[in-house]
Amino acid sequence: MSHTPEIEQRLTATLVGVDLPTLQCRHRGKVRDNFDLADGSRIVVSTDRISVFDTVIGCIPFKGQILNQMALYWFQQTADIVANHVRAAIDPNVVVVEQLSMIPLEVIVRAYITGTSRTSLWTLYKAGARTLYGLCFAEGLQENHPLPQPVITPTTKGAVDTPISPADIVTNGVLSSKQWERIADIAMRLFARGSAIARRRGLILADTKYEFGFATDGRLMVADEIHTPDSSRYWVADTYEDRLSREERPENLDKDFARSWVLACCDPYHQPIPMLPLEKVVDFTRRYVSLYEAVTGIAFLPPPLTPPIHSRVRESIERYCATLP
Repeated sequence: MSHTPEIEQRLTATLVGVDLPTLQCRHRGKVRDNFDLADGSRIVVSTDRISVFDTVIGCIPFKGQILNQMALYWFQQTADIVANHVRAAIDPNVVVVEQLSMIPLEVIVRAYITGTSRTSLWTLYKAGARTLYGLCFAEGLQENHPLPQPVITPTTKGAVDTPISPADIVTNGVLSSKQWERIADIAMRLFARGSAIARRRGLILADTKYEFGFATDGRLMVADEIHTPDSSRYWVADTYEDRLSREERPENLDKDFARSWVLACCDPYHQPIPMLPLEKVVDFTRRYVSLYEAVTGIAFLPPPLTPPIHSRVRESIERYCATLP
């Protein structure tokens, strides 16, 4: 499903957000809207907003549905490794999840030295740093090349994400040593599973982000999203070596194409970031659909144009809430 006319029909029918007359929005993130329920669950709506460098730059048709369905796919593929927060999927864009006590960390696993953000390995390494995230890196590493083995580079979660070492995670009381060791082991196992499945689909999972939380009974769960194009870098395996030999960036199917577009337009840390032009919205929509189909092996089926997406999402949530005690 990548024909331009189909995409253009949806340009004015994206899900910017959702307001519910009977529920108060607990948190409106850059991409997701969250509503808490009295039974200890949470309704999470994946909107079509796209955010880079902590700034929403527009809406991409189908993006929320793709993120939601890809996360569900990966939660199912990794349920034997760690429990996840999903209770029910009630709409292409909506899940009901367990309310967790979230750990204020992003647990990022990297198999390649790459990236453009201020916390990425390549950005820091290129600036001269050799001890990063409590790890020592050798001289002579090259951009987009594989690391000797995958590493974990955690960051704090907040207004500005900040690199942190495992030793400081423990020293600062974020987690106990035993808790961190368990999370690090699970993150590596999740990444190994994701990498293996991606390889079978002709893709390289270069890096990805995980978030974890504790349920009220103490169980550790993976939450938010997993192995989606917003939380991961996917490269096309067949073209990787050739592009590397020509000193070209790997062919990617993730949100990095949006970051690259922004960096070509401005300095996102010191200048205003422009909104996406129409041609980029169409291009990015195709890319999200292509990645969904490449990773899952499932043809993407866009929802009907009617009812409007805002009405459909609201009705799905209202129907679900009507079933609660």
